[in-house]
Amino acid sequence: MKALPTPDHRFEHLPDFPFTPRYLQLDTLRIHYVDEGRRDAAPVLLMHGEPSWSFLYRHMIPLFVAAGHRAIAPDLIGFGRSDKPVRRSDYTYQRHVDWMTQWLLQLDLHNLTLVCQDWGSLIGLRLAAEHPERFARIVLANGGLPTGQGRGPVAFRLWQMFAARSPWFPIGRIVSAGCRRPLPAAARAAYDAPFPDERYKQGARAFPALVPTTPNDPAAPANRKAWDVLRRWEKPFLTAFSDGDPITRGLDRAFRRRIPGARDQRHTTIVGAGHFLQEDRGPEFARVVIDFIAAT
Repeated sequence: MKALPTPDHRFEHLPDFPFTPRYLQLDTLRIHYVDEGRRDAAPVLLMHGEPSWSFLYRHMIPLFVAAGHRAIAPDLIGFGRSDKPVRRSDYTYQRHVDWMTQWLLQLDLHNLTLVCQDWGSLIGLRLAAEHPERFARIVLANGGLPTGQGRGPVAFRLWQMFAARSPWFPIGRIVSAGCRRPLPAAARAAYDAPFPDERYKQGARAFPALVPTTPNDPAAPANRKAWDVLRRWEKPFLTAFSDGDPITRGLDRAFRRRIPGARDQRHTTIVGAGHFLQEDRGPEFARVVIDFIAAT
């Protein structure tokens, strides 16, 4: 599998992102991750989605560290400072789960609080369901775990077509469009930084088409199996969706209804935020997670 590393100079002078880059080698691919805070503290695993990277959590990581937690934010393969396979066909849902599973097991992480959004939830919830002994609690924000029972809202179907067909795929502008307030130019540039040219964007373009939207999708059986585990999940489970996301609006109700660990939790709606609530309301979202950890 041919893959490209993004040159380091692309990540110089990122705003509000002073964190030391760390890497783990998986066979021929290298995964980057942020790892801040006390090494003896239980880790908070921050999973990003499409087409962002760990930069998404820059306003939240310092708050977790200040609260005494260890904050770990990996970049999925194809994103951020992680390596980027150059063929779109190299990216499958199962491969993403496998890559992150190898990363999780090699770092030997335990007692995790999973914080996941967008594709971070499609992958993160699989990790938790397949390795429940490593997870203490889950916070789900603007995400889900689809099993192919519906095509999704019109906004998502339009996004699928745009990612697959548009000759113009401006990552920074895409992230900005998913926020309630437009991002400043420096932040948009930081989201563009991992992608010097089109060769680096194949993972970002592939992701929308990998969401299971039919029952016979290759990923649907594994996601149904994960749901079997989640329907018996007694550990604390919190939803913290925003009020302004047209793609995932309402998905939180299914999790609150179907997961035992979600009962009697103080589920939260983050007001004034779009799809990328980490950008619109990052500190508020971090405080929700910190309070949840303290209470459970």
